[in-house]
Amino acid sequence: MNTPKPSKSAAWDGARVQALRRHLGLTQQEFSERLGTRQQTISEWETGQYRPRGTSARLLSLVAEQASFTYDASPRKKP
Repeated sequence: MNTPKPSKSAAWDGARVQALRRHLGLTQQEFSERLGTRQQTISEWETGQYRPRGTSARLLSLVAEQASFTYDASPRKKP
């Protein structure tokens, strides 16, 4: 039985987009130029107004993979 693979695009929320951008050391403008989109789009993703989807989400996943970016959104346990 084939089990569908989870969609990578579902994982791109505002916090993850911002974390990737900061991991790369880029401003929103620089990041938008790298992705071929508007700075306003990056801002809208980071504030949660919109989420990356489709080609944008796949592109973010490729950029993250190339940058060896890992993101753990799980809450941290206190010692």
